[in-house]
Amino acid sequence: MTTSNPRRQCERLWAANKYLVLSHSNKIYLEIRTYLKQDEVRLDQVQAYIDQALDLPENPGQVVNAFQHIWGYFKKEATTSEKEMFMAQLDSYAAGRISQLHLVTSVRELLTKYPNRYLEESTLINGGSK
Repeated sequence: MTTSNPRRQCERLWAANKYLVLSHSNKIYLEIRTYLKQDEVRLDQVQAYIDQALDLPENPGQVVNAFQHIWGYFKKEATTSEKEMFMAQLDSYAAGRISQLHLVTSVRELLTKYPNRYLEESTLINGGSK
């Protein structure tokens, strides 16, 4: 279902891409949040911010930050061993021992046990920009 309401379109685009943007640039993440507080917003401007973030190279610190935010959706339900495993994977990623894809796979596995539609629709988790 599509909507012609520009604010709603912008909010949907942002919801799908916010963790992907955060994984590239905290600065652009904050710029988009500020932009969306304006009275009038445009979909093409939000997409331009997203594209600007995606043009940046992968930054391990930003990726870890994004996945720490994502972990927040699981922390109340996940077991202690799941938490320890996920945090160890974040450390391994930061040290260059595993890829970002490994983190994505771990989140997908958590989502099979602890479904969350919002995260399932995240482009960081399901791949690509929307």
